[in-house]
Amino acid sequence: MSTTFLEIDHVSRVFKNDKGLPFVAIKDVYFEMKEGEFVSIIGHSGCGKSTVLNILSGLDRASEGGIVLEGREVREPGPDRMLVFQNHSLLPWLTVRQNIGLAVNRVMRQLPKQERNRIIQENIDLVGLSHAADKYPREISGGMKQRVGIARALAIKPKILLLDEPFGALDALTRGRLQEKLMQICDEHKISAVMITHDVDEALLLSDRVVMMTNGPEAKIGQVLTVDLPHPRKRLETVNHPNYYRLRGEVVNFLDRQKQIKLDRLKMKSNAVISMGSIEKTNLTIGYIPLTDCAPFVVAQEKGLFAKYGLDVTLSKETSWNDLAEGIREGRLDAAQMVTGLPLAITLGMGNKIPVPVVTSLTLSRNGNAITLSKKLQETGVHDLASLKTYIDSCQDAYNPALGMVHHASMHNFMLRHWLASGGIQPDQDVDVIVIPPPQMVSNLMANNIIGYCVGEPWNVRAVDSNVGFVVATDLDIWRGHPEKVLGVRKEWAEQYPHTHLALVKALLEAAQFCEPLENRDEIVLMLSQPQYLNLSPVYIRPGFAGPYRVNTMEAKYYKDFCQFGVGNMPSRKEQLWILTQMARWGLVNFPENHAEVIYNLLATDVYHQAAKELNIEVTEEDREAIALADGSTFDANDPIAALSAMPYSQFTEPVHFDSVKGFASKKVATARH
Repeated sequence: MSTTFLEIDHVSRVFKNDKGLPFVAIKDVYFEMKEGEFVSIIGHSGCGKSTVLNILSGLDRASEGGIVLEGREVREPGPDRMLVFQNHSLLPWLTVRQNIGLAVNRVMRQLPKQERNRIIQENIDLVGLSHAADKYPREISGGMKQRVGIARALAIKPKILLLDEPFGALDALTRGRLQEKLMQICDEHKISAVMITHDVDEALLLSDRVVMMTNGPEAKIGQVLTVDLPHPRKRLETVNHPNYYRLRGEVVNFLDRQKQIKLDRLKMKSNAVISMGSIEKTNLTIGYIPLTDCAPFVVAQEKGLFAKYGLDVTLSKETSWNDLAEGIREGRLDAAQMVTGLPLAITLGMGNKIPVPVVTSLTLSRNGNAITLSKKLQETGVHDLASLKTYIDSCQDAYNPALGMVHHASMHNFMLRHWLASGGIQPDQDVDVIVIPPPQMVSNLMANNIIGYCVGEPWNVRAVDSNVGFVVATDLDIWRGHPEKVLGVRKEWAEQYPHTHLALVKALLEAAQFCEPLENRDEIVLMLSQPQYLNLSPVYIRPGFAGPYRVNTMEAKYYKDFCQFGVGNMPSRKEQLWILTQMARWGLVNFPENHAEVIYNLLATDVYHQAAKELNIEVTEEDREAIALADGSTFDANDPIAALSAMPYSQFTEPVHFDSVKGFASKKVATARH
């Protein structure tokens, strides 16, 4: 069922503290749920999990926003929502049957007694307690008591089951058995459920999606993870699934990140921001991913360019682009190296997240990616796009092959999809395109979890040198000179620290100019190879950075221009518009009817102009010529909707107005009031 069943509509809850001052527990929490879904809410203590559940149950009221269940606003407790507590909450003077009957007889009192008794017995049988139906709570185990609580909740046939750490007080063996029983019941009866938990493995085992909350106060939804593991689930089969530890790693990384944010906040309270002249903030934390095209950040640090412009920078090595994006959203990072589409993705709230306006003032690099396929495919005769299509067609009856890329908003994703589509291969239909962090690409290829991937260096070179993969194409074969990495900062941050922003752009622009000449690159390779950056032998870094670039163990190609740094550094309107059309083409966002306004607000070209002027770098204004790709297709930025409609396999429907505060659409609780 595709319609919205439950909507948490921009909910905030404000309490009064001991001094009578407002305390914001949760802020602007938005989430939609389909009927039959099992959703877990996870986060550290104090993140507002219980507050959300109490508002869902009707035991508490939102200060702003509200809850809509099947088109009606939730304003008070009701039998359509049944809450199962961590403590079983049974009446000790009633038997198992009587505790369950307490709920049934109250809610279904209009039914004949015989029918009510049938329902009670049916739910006793459902949780496997027929042998203990007439026992008192003191006569049964903790796990059995919890089963009584679940049976009591299910007996009145609620629209949604609310579970408040229902297994937290049980021993591991009992917890495992009861989790399996709950899974079985939910799968068989298509029960909708929202569960609070601290247990990552429990959340992955039971859930269709995991909602991860940021730290309080002002806690919000930081990330929503889709658990794409098959049903029905068995514990051992689930933990052995190829995707399990990737999913687990995402949740653990999020929780670890929240822990670090909490520590950083404590440090910030004791360390006042240092000022230097007109620069508002000199102590900066900047995120990057350990790829060869992080070179401008490394050069700016190692060559003292940050210090030259009055900045004291800590470079934060991030594990994935998703982690880096959350660092910007949460304010843990002041600025970051970003895949080209990431500023747009964060600004638009891609992935059902709250929009956070981001600006980009500098294009840091161009080109630098490749599509690597498994050596096993080469042995079966795959050597180009046409033979790859033949191979994928041969797999259709058995399974969908998977290809890896690093982030939905990355050029890796868009270039890979464009390349596949140009060869008659439909992404998401003929082949799965999945997110894998760059350092995990080679291991996933070797484990046969994927047949190939699109990534930056040094991970293509690693596959070639290890003789487990070959490069079938690079981005020079798809769109020569495309933007690859950009600088991104929150718009609010840029407005608060304009001189700091300018100093940062100057340092990185000067670093990018230093990275461009080939005669400097061997020196930079040694910088990149250091443990605090890529921590790799120069043998793996040099081919994708200083050339020549090898596509297999026997053939060298691309002696220059494989990666560029000091070319076309000014942010480009038409390039960002192409990226926006790709997001809409593949169903990642709606295409905004006010796209010109969105792109205008995204690009801080005034900051770039000022930095270039002060560095005596000539600024060439962008032309209005169409973008030409290697397959013969073009993109006219003057008519993006026509271009988008003509793209093969486009999922574009119609433009939607984008609001930087509310996103593409904001359903109002008032419309659901009855």
